[in-house]
Amino acid sequence: MRRAPGERVGNIRLPAMDGTTFDSDSLQGRRFMLSFFRFAACPFCNLRVHELVKRFDELGNRFSVIAIFDSSPENLRRYAERHAAPFPILADEQNVHYRAFGIERSVVGVLRGMVMRMPAVLHAMFVKGYLPTAINGHLTTMPADFLVDETGVIRTAYYGRDEGDHLPFDRVRAFALGTQTWEK
Repeated sequence: MRRAPGERVGNIRLPAMDGTTFDSDSLQGRRFMLSFFRFAACPFCNLRVHELVKRFDELGNRFSVIAIFDSSPENLRRYAERHAAPFPILADEQNVHYRAFGIERSVVGVLRGMVMRMPAVLHAMFVKGYLPTAINGHLTTMPADFLVDETGVIRTAYYGRDEGDHLPFDRVRAFALGTQTWEK
């Protein structure tokens, strides 16, 4: 079942790419974006992580991102280590949190993303080098982003309509900086 604004996130404990176990309780009192991605080799996902890393300073020093991938920790390291992300990148190989947040799977969403976002996927693969050489996870997983306030309450729930559809960065930045605080 989809999660909605006003609901509490609850505790998230997952293996991090660096070999540690991440616990979302470490973010108490801070705003953050909880972002669900597809499999670790997904070109769209790697392009989004690249954007978040590159623009992370724009989000202020009291905000974080939690990136969760539908992947094994080993496969995640293979594809995501190159980002050197200043935020945790986690593996939910058993899809525990994907199910808890109602993350959807859609063949139509994959096809729609391939057609409507062709320039982006070509840029990701052939300019950035994000080639999907091994698909470890579900091919049809759709992305989702949640903006969470200091008390652990979801303020924005954004479910991607296709494989490359994420919450626009400007909305993330506005929430991080406190200029937009709730779902509109």
